[in-house]
Formats: sequence, structure tokens, C-alpha cells
Amino acid sequence: MTSQAEKGRAFRALHEQKQCFFIPNPWDAGSARILEGLGFPALATTSGGFANSTGKLDGQPGREAVLEHAKLLTSATKIPVSADLESGFGDSPKEIAETIRLAAAAGLVGGSIEDYSGKRDEPLYEIPLAADRVRAAAEAAKKLDFPFTLTARAENFFRGKPDLADTIKRLQAYQEAGADVLFAPALRSREDIATVLREIDRPLSVLGGIGGIATLSLADYQALGVRRVSVGSLLSTVAYGALIAAGQELKDQGTFTFTGELARAKDLKTLLQR
Repeated sequence: MTSQAEKGRAFRALHEQKQCFFIPNPWDAGSARILEGLGFPALATTSGGFANSTGKLDGQPGREAVLEHAKLLTSATKIPVSADLESGFGDSPKEIAETIRLAAAAGLVGGSIEDYSGKRDEPLYEIPLAADRVRAAAEAAKKLDFPFTLTARAENFFRGKPDLADTIKRLQAYQEAGADVLFAPALRSREDIATVLREIDRPLSVLGGIGGIATLSLADYQALGVRRVSVGSLLSTVAYGALIAAGQELKDQGTFTFTGELARAKDLKTLLQR
């Protein structure tokens, strides 16, 4: 795949099939090339992983930096890339629509919009406004000349509002507003996922590897009916964890036992040259 239209069609097709797929989250061009080389069919950016790579915390870089990062990843790979577009970088539906247009211009073929307001007292947008934001994103996506797969995220369990009934109500509003994929990160259990799936009619994306569902495998998600599984900032956090451990060993012990992990990178050169 080389053209954005081809990538857009391929990404949409992944959601139309019955098979569940992993969409891992690179945090720079190198990790994107490695994951592509390992054979994953698509990639998704991670706002947290990207922010950390710039020396910042999740949510700090801003729209311009996030989209420049997305452009770097879409240019580095030949497979579809979707983006964590956070809360759309604005409150109003008009600002959300502009973010979708800019995301397409960056080479992306998909993106997610959260209902997180960023306000401590009211962390989630009220459902009518949240749905209007999704609707504006969907309308902007439909005006593009290629398929852009829009994911709408209900942030309840991620933002201290673990109300499954409200999560479902939000997801239903977002599917009616035109979202192609629905996402409720940090669901607590297999039962939560099954309940959500019974109440929606769009493909469900799940954040794997965390909390009460950390032990579920791709086969488990497939059996439940989940269509897509991402890992958020987990891969970048694991990589930075290895860096911290190696650095601490150098500083505190003056030894090099961490070099025993070098064998894990034996295929690095091959993967980057693909």
C-alpha cells in the first residue's frame, strides 16, 4: 500500500472482517518501522508514548506537535496509521472538524476523539455536546476523498467515572452521531466487555494488557466479539522501563549486566531495513 486511499480502504476492511486484530502503538518512526516489520496490519499512535519521547507528559504537546508526529509515522511506514487525537484539541464541534481535516492532511486514515473535557470538576463532556463533537468529526471525515475511520471514545473508566451504564449510553450516542468504531478504554472485566457489545452495533476497540483484563489474549477478545485491540503507551513504557533499569545499574553499580538483553534486539537491523 502506498496511497492514502489504499491505506484507508485497507484499514476500513480490517474493521469489516469478523477477525479481531491487534493495532499496536509506536511512539516514534523507529518503533513504527519495527512493528510494521513484525507484520502488524496497522498502527495507532499513542499520545502518552509520544509525549514522553519529547520529554513531556501525556496531553502536553498540543495539536501541531501531535500532527507533525503523525505525519512522521505515516511517512515512515507503508501500512495504515490511525491517531490518538486526544480530545480533538478543542471544545467546540467546529474545532473537532478542523482536527479531522488536519489529521487527513498528515496522512492518517483514522483517528479517535475522546469525550474528556480536561476539567477537574467535570472531566467528561455532557452527552449532547460530546455527541455533537463526534457528529462534526464524522461529517468532516465523510467529506474526505478516502475512507477515514473515526473512533469515538467514552473515557468513563479512564477518568475516574467507572459507570458502565453511562459508558454504554455515551457509546450509543456516538454511534448514532456517525462514529465508525467505539472505544471504552479501561473496562474492568470480560463481563463488562460482553455487556457493552450487546448494547452497540459498531466494531468495539479495547485497550488490552491493563487492569482486570490484562490476562485476556487475542483469542479471548475474538471469542467475545471485540474487533480491535490496542496497547496504548504500554510498549513505550516497557522500553523506557528497560532504559531506566539500565541507567540505574550504570549509575548505582557500575556494571553491565543489562547487556544480557541485547540478544532481544538481534533482528533490529533487519526490521528497520524492510
